Amino acid sequence: MPLLRRLLLVLLVGLGAPAPAVVAVLALAAPGPALAQAEGVETALDYDAWAAVAKRAEDAVANARASDAAFNALRSEVQAWRDRFAAARTAGESRIQTVRGQIDALGPQPAEGATEAPDIAARRSQLTDQLAQLEAPRTAATEAFTRADGIIREIDTLLRDRSTTELLKTQPAPFNPANWPAAFTDIRRGFAQIGTEIATGLDRARNLGGLTDRLPAVLGLIAVAVGLLWKGPALVHGWTMRLRTSQEHRAQRLAGMLLSIGEVIVPTIGLVLLATALNISGLLPPRTPGSGPGLGLASVPLLAIPLFIAAWLARATFPGSAEATVPLAPDRQTEARAHMGVLGVMSALEAFRALFLTTAGDAGQAVLIFAIQTGAALSLWRLGRLFRRWAGRHTTEIAETHSSFFRQIVGLVGLALVVVALAGPLLAGTGWARLGSALTWSTVATLALFALLALLQRLATDVWLLATRRDSAENALMPVLFTVALIVLALPALALIWGARVTDLSDLGDRVAAGISLGGVTLNPGVIFTLCLVFGFGILITRIAQGALRSTILPRTRLDKGGQNAVVSGLGYVGISLAALAAIAAAGISLSSLAFVAGALSLGIGFGLQNIVQNFVSGIILLIERPVGEGDWIEAGGQMGIVKSISVRSTRIETFDKTEVIVPNADLISGQVVNWTRGNLMGRVIVPVGVAYGSDTRQVEKVLAEIAQNHPLITVNPPPRVFFIGFGADSMDFEIRAMVSDVNFGFATKSDINHEIARRFAEEGISIPFAQREVRIVNAGDLAGHPAPAGAAAPASPAPARSTSPRPPTLAADEPPPEALGTHDAGGDAAPDQR
Repeated sequence: MPLLRRLLLVLLVGLGAPAPAVVAVLALAAPGPALAQAEGVETALDYDAWAAVAKRAEDAVANARASDAAFNALRSEVQAWRDRFAAARTAGESRIQTVRGQIDALGPQPAEGATEAPDIAARRSQLTDQLAQLEAPRTAATEAFTRADGIIREIDTLLRDRSTTELLKTQPAPFNPANWPAAFTDIRRGFAQIGTEIATGLDRARNLGGLTDRLPAVLGLIAVAVGLLWKGPALVHGWTMRLRTSQEHRAQRLAGMLLSIGEVIVPTIGLVLLATALNISGLLPPRTPGSGPGLGLASVPLLAIPLFIAAWLARATFPGSAEATVPLAPDRQTEARAHMGVLGVMSALEAFRALFLTTAGDAGQAVLIFAIQTGAALSLWRLGRLFRRWAGRHTTEIAETHSSFFRQIVGLVGLALVVVALAGPLLAGTGWARLGSALTWSTVATLALFALLALLQRLATDVWLLATRRDSAENALMPVLFTVALIVLALPALALIWGARVTDLSDLGDRVAAGISLGGVTLNPGVIFTLCLVFGFGILITRIAQGALRSTILPRTRLDKGGQNAVVSGLGYVGISLAALAAIAAAGISLSSLAFVAGALSLGIGFGLQNIVQNFVSGIILLIERPVGEGDWIEAGGQMGIVKSISVRSTRIETFDKTEVIVPNADLISGQVVNWTRGNLMGRVIVPVGVAYGSDTRQVEKVLAEIAQNHPLITVNPPPRVFFIGFGADSMDFEIRAMVSDVNFGFATKSDINHEIARRFAEEGISIPFAQREVRIVNAGDLAGHPAPAGAAAPASPAPARSTSPRPPTLAADEPPPEALGTHDAGGDAAPDQR
């Protein structure tokens, strides 16, 4: 057996891979007759040969007496035929479509009793016969494919049932003391068999001779192997720690993480050299009878590989610092590393039992399995307790560095480890040794896989941080994407660990590659990738074109800002539509095939997405008609502010209070909108003024007119006007009505005019009245006749009428403030100069 195949076998068994996965992987690692036949078959399909293979496979399945290896070989042979039939099912598709197009071009078939031109009828018959000849091989291939697929499913079902039966088979229970004598006898017999084989190998080496000639090479390999095993891991670990603890540059720490892999590679090379030396020496038998899939005792050194893998994962996962995957306390990290090392030792012992002690009886196997599982279960139980204890802590430091979701995952992993640590030995001790072994070692392998994924995620994140020159990955999306990608890539390995067969994953991959059919459209990974690639490229081109228009072309035109934004947005819609059409065409999807899907979706759009579609159409209308543009001052739906952006679904308005208001586009189309700045910036301001009775009205009108005419923002044409509105309850009311050149300064203009009115009225002796109220107490005498309570004030005397002379105004509790008495004008409730 090649050394690489031995190494693969030791790793699979040491990591607890199920027996079906081991057999399938080894079958793939060594080309068999089925593969050779698949490589040497001719392009033309020999259906007679296939019929013989199918008959042999069906008979084997019906008898169900062949071994698992024989059924795996037979399945590979049938699968090779199925793959050829699958290719033949789609052969000549373009030619068939062409002939069908020719037949359709001749028009529909004539109705019953009707005739058509003889040359058309002859041509139709010729094309129909040609189409039948083209489709005949595809029909035969489809029938053969269906038969091959059915045989494969039957073989898979048979092998799966066998695996389940073997897993649930009971053995003598180690908890029963009556089984101990037989168990120890079986174990002693197994080790005695190994000793006999070693003695036989030594005698064989002496009889064959030539050991002296091979001795220098053997000693040289052993010396190098001992050096690599003794000093290699320590040297690599020292270099790794010097680089990883360096604070000078992130690249050095990244190099340290990569160099740490040498802690596994270097000793593995030493073990391989040691196994090679034992093979060359001939001191050990090349093949141990009954020792599993062809491994000799010379391969025993390879069993130490799980030890180095476990040690490397332990040091990388729990380095004793805050960079640990689960940041336990330093002393707890030391304990966790020790338990992971114990799991590596137990994995090596389990591999030795599975590969070299197969001659021990059921009782001996049950005791060995129980003993090894108990040692592994103790470490699993302790690791689970450490994880659960950390996940249950609620400290500020943990909350800041790790999310609650991560703590929940760690807590669940810890709970699973505790459950498996209790269930595995219990099953093995009560006679379910194989089931308990599968549960325990699958859990150990899963734990190792999770640790490896955490290291790969940290490595990918560090590479990304180094490439982007970022200091931290906090609140970054890429590390999350790395985690998701690694989990997806690890799913096949996880399935193999828990009992899936390689052929199961291969069939799943074939089904995924074949895709699903939806309304006559086949979606597979290739089609989806093409769709995304072409659509993404189209979006990129659209964005580049929009950027060029926005920054280079449109600023040199006479379009205003709103028009430029409308052109850029319209180009974006057109670009997205063209990108979608190009992606559909590039993926080979017929638009006619999508008609059924579009018809089905239109019903859902009509009901469920009615408002969204309405807002989308309204957004397009806004861009085309442009009743509202970016930068306009509008009032809609009781909201007033400046339009900041118009998107597909809604329009964003910034009020004068600096708050964002999102208004659906449909409301701007169907509702009433006041646009203060659309077309021009001119607007009217109205300033109400009240003067005291007895004032000269003509003089007041003249002063107000001069004030309005002298303001710089009030237009000359049309000129400002002053109106004597009427006689109020407390004053004679006037109004200044004037047009300002920029309505954005309407409130500033009114403020300036009011200041000037106060100054000029004071100079001209014109008084501004204010409201007065008289309070008369009718029953003042009655109140005076009753004694006031202790501490109460004396009753007030009747208040005289208030004077009309000017004094600071005093408002009653029910009077509105002066600003509420003003007249609402075109300036609105607020203006941009108040922002």
